[in-house]
Amino acid sequence: MNNKSEEDITPEKSNSESLNSESLTPEKNTSNNQKFSQQVDDMATRKLKAQRHINKTVWTGFGMMGLIGWSVVIPTVLGAALGIWLDEHYPGEHSKTLMLLIIGLCLGCFNAWHWVDKEDKEIHRDDELD
Repeated sequence: MNNKSEEDITPEKSNSESLNSESLTPEKNTSNNQKFSQQVDDMATRKLKAQRHINKTVWTGFGMMGLIGWSVVIPTVLGAALGIWLDEHYPGEHSKTLMLLIIGLCLGCFNAWHWVDKEDKEIHRDDELD
């Protein structure tokens, strides 16, 4: 009975010591590094997303409305002006002013549709990247 082995005599490790030694294993340390890296990456992604969308203000919307408006108005007015000039210099049975006004309006609407479609694709592309 007096012959106790050395293992029986040495005190056991406390729970805190065993937890600390387990948490410093390479597998756990790598896992913690990956979690931290993921958190940093998520924060950077959110920050970049916020910086990209900061220029989308009310004034940008008004500017786009103005651009679309002018893209319709200019071809319409140019068509009407050319039609008036043609009617004065080359009179005919049909009004060239009305015909060119409608053609200018159609071209302007197509041009506005092109701009709106382009902006819509850009917005959706930005959303997909985020």
